[in-house]
Amino acid sequence: MAAIDADAHVVESEETFSYIDPEFARYRPWVIVPKDGAGLRLDNEGKSAQREYWVIDGRVHPKEQNIGHNTSKESREMSSITARLQHMDELEIDIQVLYPTLFLRPMTDDPACEYAICKAYNRWLAEIWKSAPDRFRWVAMPPLRSMDKVADELRFARDHGGVGVFLRGIEFEKQLDNPYFFPMYELGEELDLPMCFHSGIGSFSHLRIYPLGGLGRGKLPTVSAFHQLLMAEVPARFPKLRWAFVEVSSQWLPYALNDLELRLKRRGKRMSKTILADNNYFVTCYVTDDFDYVLPAAGEGQLVIGTDYGHHDTATEIEALRLMRDTGKVPAAVADRILDANARALYGL
Repeated sequence: MAAIDADAHVVESEETFSYIDPEFARYRPWVIVPKDGAGLRLDNEGKSAQREYWVIDGRVHPKEQNIGHNTSKESREMSSITARLQHMDELEIDIQVLYPTLFLRPMTDDPACEYAICKAYNRWLAEIWKSAPDRFRWVAMPPLRSMDKVADELRFARDHGGVGVFLRGIEFEKQLDNPYFFPMYELGEELDLPMCFHSGIGSFSHLRIYPLGGLGRGKLPTVSAFHQLLMAEVPARFPKLRWAFVEVSSQWLPYALNDLELRLKRRGKRMSKTILADNNYFVTCYVTDDFDYVLPAAGEGQLVIGTDYGHHDTATEIEALRLMRDTGKVPAAVADRILDANARALYGL
């Protein structure tokens, strides 16, 4: 049995955007360090340190926000593949599915800029995958404001180790049941690439409402997408497509499904007791979840788990895979499925 980290992260560096096409050089993100003290913070040793910021399309974004201290810089930025692999071996992780960090928030509303940075990111991840194709897989960044370019990016990803498509619960003021996204869902079926809704937000207006982050900005939009897609019967339109809801725990599942059942009943419909499996839905869990509460709603085949490698937030547990196996919070056979078979089913490994 393998141990598959279904939600690990890379932290983008200036190397990431060295892959930008020359014609889009003006869109290349760059890093600044404020000199007036506005960017001062305390590092993990309590010492004063400058914080770096990304500048992308005229907007400033924190570069070091949410970075964990239990991983080395060279590992999380993938400047040393050897260091990353050695740490994975120490953690007894066989495969990591890599998600972005910078893109957990909106970067630009300019389609050309979005395309440039998404394409560069995808090329960077492809190079990382080539270095250890049996250990790394990754989810692709689709340039959603240029739907005519999405197909090329997803085909490239599929041919270079990509196993999913990165999405957030709201994308540029659109819910994900909007028919605008249907061509991408059709392509996901064709390429066997699941739609992976990760904690985060793709809307500048939503970002302004929740400037300090937290539950409302990052996690609840993902839960809402889970619910809304089922209400709109979108998965039924794409029966071969898989859907993942990542880094939002699983403990909300009984609540969301109870609410869904009540709403469907008002429409004269009955909800299947295996609605997650019926719709190819998968949810990442935390080791802190109450599995006696969650498993009857989720089913044994629909949960996966990740470490949130490289980050430091409520989802982060660098030992998550080992703890899932060793703490006895779920029966051993169920833990085996969460760590291996379920993740393989989700990502088509």
